[in-house]
Amino acid sequence: MNEQNINAFFDDQQPKGLGTGWWAGVLATFFGVLAFCGVLCLHFPQLLTSPELRVHYPMSLIRAGIQAVIFAALVMGAFSAMRRKKKALAATGMLLAVAALALGGWSVPINQPLKDGPAIGLDWFLLDLLATALIYVPLERFWPQYPGQSTFRPQWTLDVVYFLSTHLPIQVLSWAVLLPATFATHYLAIPPIAHFIAELPLIVQFALAIIVADFAEWAIHFALHKVPFLWRFHSIHHSSQALDWIAGSRSHFLDDTLVRGAVLAPLMLAFSQPVILAYLVFVTLHATWTHCNFAPNAKWLERFLVMPRYHHWHHSSQREAIDKNFAIHFPWIDRLLGTYYFPEEWPERYGIVGEEIPKGFIRQTYEPFFRPNRRVSKPKPAE
Repeated sequence: MNEQNINAFFDDQQPKGLGTGWWAGVLATFFGVLAFCGVLCLHFPQLLTSPELRVHYPMSLIRAGIQAVIFAALVMGAFSAMRRKKKALAATGMLLAVAALALGGWSVPINQPLKDGPAIGLDWFLLDLLATALIYVPLERFWPQYPGQSTFRPQWTLDVVYFLSTHLPIQVLSWAVLLPATFATHYLAIPPIAHFIAELPLIVQFALAIIVADFAEWAIHFALHKVPFLWRFHSIHHSSQALDWIAGSRSHFLDDTLVRGAVLAPLMLAFSQPVILAYLVFVTLHATWTHCNFAPNAKWLERFLVMPRYHHWHHSSQREAIDKNFAIHFPWIDRLLGTYYFPEEWPERYGIVGEEIPKGFIRQTYEPFFRPNRRVSKPKPAE
């Protein structure tokens, strides 16, 4: 089913405000997916859960969470079915919850001894999807910069596929990301610097880590824009014509690997593992937020910290904004390096002008390796 068919199957064209049953149906389906996939993880933990993560799970809390999402899917589905003419959303969420219960629900025992080995990161996908969706979707619905932009805007399914593609193969991607960092620590490490930093207060270490990471981010980001071969991959990230919390997930795996590897390499040379982990949590939350369709801002803070309006200008297709705002955390880095652009208003247009990007996830994955984006004639200005 393509995106149009999915939207037509679930949408009954009735009002979608609070109390209409629309969001109850959406939440029922969302929680139903989490419940069903969570139970699958209990049945097949060796195959579906990441060895690096599973050793840290408080299983009583995980089981309680699965129980909660099953219950939520059933309750939300029932409410949506009562309020809406079309029952597809409600039925989907409730059927997934019932299927989860039929498979044993939260009480499925884990009898097998678990060991390291190849695995699909379904657990990582579920946890990150739950956390980010619950944080950012309400922000976008209650305080949007573009109120007319739906959560299920055009190409939302493509971005969900990209979100999946960066979470399920977690072991392969983690290995590729850590490769340059491992090489750097083996051959380029300067122990006195690491020892000096380790003696600083943790909050200072954390602040330094963000600064170091952002300079590295600026450098690799600049290269992705300026080196034609690399731009083939990075242009996919810029092909979104509307930004929201999940649009930031649209990134070719090579692009994603290069960025993460370039940032982790200097961090691993100088900072301890707890500081690096704290930074990874921070960058995940902050980078997702800067792509959000979120209007509120604090102008005094915008001078020091990248906020959504600043990063939205990086994604604008307006001529004056192209190849600007490469920093991901601190605008002053762009000021220092001559790539700063930040007018008072928000952008009017997003995406890419003058280039044709491959259509669909599969073509976007393999075509950049073999050919550049097709050039297209630029639209004439309106008279």
